[in-house]
Amino acid sequence: MTGNVITTKSYLFALRIVNAYKFLTEEKKEFVLSKQMLRSGTSIGAMVRESKFAQSKLDFINKLSIGLKEANETSYWLDLLHDGGYIEAGVYGSISKDCSELISILTAIVKTAKKNS
Repeated sequence: MTGNVITTKSYLFALRIVNAYKFLTEEKKEFVLSKQMLRSGTSIGAMVRESKFAQSKLDFINKLSIGLKEANETSYWLDLLHDGGYIEAGVYGSISKDCSELISILTAIVKTAKKNS
C-alpha cells in the first residue's frame, strides 16, 4: 500500500470498518446500523481515491468534501453502535479516534485547497 497519509489512513480505516461490519453482523446479529457504517466508512477512502484523478481543483475539493461528510456520518453510526451496546468501549475508542483523525486531515486539506484556489 503506497500513497500519501490520507490515502493510506482512509484505506486502512476502510479495512477496519469492513472487519467491524463482519463482527457486528456475525457475532452481534446487528444489520441495520452496521450496514450504514459500512457504506459511509468505506466511502471515505473511495472519495480520497477519486480525488487523485479530479478533473479540476473544484472537483478535487468536492470529492474530498464528500469524503469529509462521509467521515462525519461514520462517526455518527459508530456513536450509535457504541451507545446501543454493540461496540465495546475499547474498540469504539480506537476506531472513533481513527475516524476523528480522518476528519481532521480532510478538513485541513479542504481548507487549504479552497484557500489556494
